[in-house]
Amino acid sequence: MTDRGVPMSRRTTRPALPAVAFVDTDRIDFVEHPPPPLTPEEGHAVDRLWTETAARNPATFDGPLVASLGLDRPAPGLVSVRWARTTYRYRALRRLRPPSAVPGSVFVTVLLPTEEGLVVGRGSPATAAPGRWTLPGGAAEPPPEGRPLDLAALRAHAVRELAEELGIRAPESELRLGALTRGARFGSLGFHFLARPVPAELVRRHHARLAAAESAHGAGPELDALAFVPAADHPEAVLARCADYLPHLLDRHFARTD
Repeated sequence: MTDRGVPMSRRTTRPALPAVAFVDTDRIDFVEHPPPPLTPEEGHAVDRLWTETAARNPATFDGPLVASLGLDRPAPGLVSVRWARTTYRYRALRRLRPPSAVPGSVFVTVLLPTEEGLVVGRGSPATAAPGRWTLPGGAAEPPPEGRPLDLAALRAHAVRELAEELGIRAPESELRLGALTRGARFGSLGFHFLARPVPAELVRRHHARLAAAESAHGAGPELDALAFVPAADHPEAVLARCADYLPHLLDRHFARTD
């Protein structure tokens, strides 16, 4: 379902926002490390918590995941991303360790402009964050063994997410990195790519076609509603429950395009 008429706030008082920092840099390197070791007790607890999660949501899949182990600045204008190959069950560590000792996520998003505003979507009940508004995107998957993780791989992943969630197919060459964010709690890294503008009606039509096809197979779409954010006056419905990076990223994007 596409939400055409989300009411717009007019710079009303906003809720307090979690801290998300922008990482400005000229170049990004990626350095692979082993996954964080688990004690035997943690290993058993992670397996138990994952079993409970899968029981609550049978669609949950313990797929491959890129974990962020931190950032370094070895030279001016250079950021080095330390990362590891993990799986989704490692997120259970968030319930076992203090935030500073938990690996963050690496994820990608796409800022897709239309004449009605940037496209945002609401997670369906089958997703890990049902009801949460986000940009199209998702957690990054590690490359095959022997191949590097780099911006090209993340850009390709962003293109796949755009097709899987909206049915929009964009050439990789048309996406450019618009921002890199780092979450304050776990240090999750968001690589936010900016796409070329497309007509809003095209987005609605492709998403509706995708939703119908996936529903016919009993799955349903990953995003069960869309909204278009036209300016820094964000929809109240979106702000009510959204990814922590979203209001910050929208503010920066519109400040740069005003």
